[in-house]
Amino acid sequence: MGAEDFHVCRVRPSPGTIGATSPRVSGNPPFNAGIDPFLGLTDISRLFMAIENTRNFCIIAHIDHGKTTLSDRLLEATGTIQKREAQEQLLDAMDLERERGITIKAHPIAMEYTAKNGTHYKLNLSDTPGHVDFSYEVSRSLAACEGALLIIDAAQGVEAQTVANVHLAEKQGLKLIPVINKIDLPNADVEMAKKQLEDILAIPAEEAILASAKAGIGIQEILESVVDRIPHPSGKSENRLQALTFDSHFDAYRGVVIYIRVVEGSIKAGDPVKLMATNANYEVKEVGVFKPQQPKFFAREQLVAGDIGYVIANIKTSAEVKVGDTLTSSRQPAENPLPGFQVVQPMVFSGIYPINTADFERLKAAIAKLQLNDAAFQYMAESSVALGFGFRCGFLGLLHMEIILERLRREFDMDIIATYPSVIYEVERTNGEVLRIDNPDQLPDPSVIEEIREPMVRCFVMIPNEYISPIMQLIMEKRGEVSHTESIDTKRVMLTTEIPLNEILVDFVDKLKSITRGYGSMDYEQAGYKAAKLVKLEMLVNSEPVDAFSCIVHREKAESRGRALAAKLKEVIPQQLYQVAIQAAIGGKIIARESVSAMRKNVTAKCYGGDITRKRKLLEKQKEGKKRMKAVGSVNIPQEAFIQVLRTS
Repeated sequence: MGAEDFHVCRVRPSPGTIGATSPRVSGNPPFNAGIDPFLGLTDISRLFMAIENTRNFCIIAHIDHGKTTLSDRLLEATGTIQKREAQEQLLDAMDLERERGITIKAHPIAMEYTAKNGTHYKLNLSDTPGHVDFSYEVSRSLAACEGALLIIDAAQGVEAQTVANVHLAEKQGLKLIPVINKIDLPNADVEMAKKQLEDILAIPAEEAILASAKAGIGIQEILESVVDRIPHPSGKSENRLQALTFDSHFDAYRGVVIYIRVVEGSIKAGDPVKLMATNANYEVKEVGVFKPQQPKFFAREQLVAGDIGYVIANIKTSAEVKVGDTLTSSRQPAENPLPGFQVVQPMVFSGIYPINTADFERLKAAIAKLQLNDAAFQYMAESSVALGFGFRCGFLGLLHMEIILERLRREFDMDIIATYPSVIYEVERTNGEVLRIDNPDQLPDPSVIEEIREPMVRCFVMIPNEYISPIMQLIMEKRGEVSHTESIDTKRVMLTTEIPLNEILVDFVDKLKSITRGYGSMDYEQAGYKAAKLVKLEMLVNSEPVDAFSCIVHREKAESRGRALAAKLKEVIPQQLYQVAIQAAIGGKIIARESVSAMRKNVTAKCYGGDITRKRKLLEKQKEGKKRMKAVGSVNIPQEAFIQVLRTS
């Protein structure tokens, strides 16, 4: 038996393993360790290509600039999928991803390509999320690559997120290949896109490849550029194992499947490994690479330096695997972890409650299942006098929150209500202690508060020139400050501004889009904390505080928000037999008031004429009764009223 034949002889995996064959399970393709059915390899030696012939790259772009369509064309051009198996947005597995045209999870794929000079290359492609909420995941996916295809829409040009993603890629030291996409559109302006490429991103226009992913134009040039321009991975298989974990997902039968990029060393089934951030030890059960068709995993003998693939090691929950962590050998661990790891902290908090309180246990099970696949999503049980039992949930941002709520409604058929989103505030007490709070109920007494600091974000807003004035006004309304204005070209301008995160949570993007008729785009990054005049606004109904409507607001905006909430509550609170006062209060000071008038019986109806004192006596008697009733009565606000106010606010 020759040396190269040695790799081919491997034990057939037990039934049920990924890539395995079982006579009892119908529909599984025959397992062949030597021939890779999705890469169409016939030469066994090509399974284990030299590191010089490996290229790891990803696709980065603004939302809806065509990166998922381009990845579909690359899969077809390399023969990774057949034409009959092709479908739109092949890599977007969730219905939500397809509907919204966004990528939520990173999707790595292994491809094989034969260049024009006859050399065979192994290409590892990552289709990364484009939204700012997932910027840390994007940065880890970028760290797993040596190069990136930068997609720019020929009709829309460079957008806010394009700039942010380029900065992330340059920080990781990636080689960028600009691709001007959608050149077949009637309103495509290639010269404008090239000019913006040079002016905004400082990338030479002659490096750009003109393409149309939908029409299949320029796909061959892109593949040739990938093998020519992107450097091969550095690293040696003989060194100690260092692998970057850049994503994971939970499989009901196999546990957590970790997505890794092997930087140094090699990894195979049976190896004892540990995650350096948690120091937890595991035994590797299986390693392999990704393919686009179902099942998406193809088992391999081993993964070596430069490879992107998966590891299964009987890990029970996704929380054990931190994105950006380093996987190393337990026997001979690496001296240092790979740089760039950080624990992802939620930015936005909201309460999630079932509309029917009997559904609490179902909601608990649904949220626990969602967290298995999304370690960045955090939750803890809480109860509200108004809404009953529910959960306080932490999200990376508003899109992340929207996706979680939508998945709860669709995948688990849950009828839920979410409270007004809030952020984490830093509260410094007079004794120097600093508290981090995300719920107004946790705010200490105002007498012991030195100052309250709120999280700030640096926003990059790109708009057409004619909308500068209304957008400036919007930013000022949101307590923002414009620090820098930069003309992109003759038609568009980029504003750099610092705004409190709390102000852009709910309607900032909607207002930006409506003012600019859809042509405005924005991106943001964290910019630390800043002291502000913040107060706790409480809503009192019949002099009793209602916790569901408490919020932390800026003192200047407290009165207008208090008036708006009081007016809304007046509409939804049913009439009582006595007058009900709805008040907005800051500490002991009432800043707004509305009254729900009493249901009043006409006690003078039986008086036909007669002396006025008779009528007055009856009215005074009624007034006394209502006064007594108000002193002992309590107002029960129906849940529908809470839901209506929370939905409209």
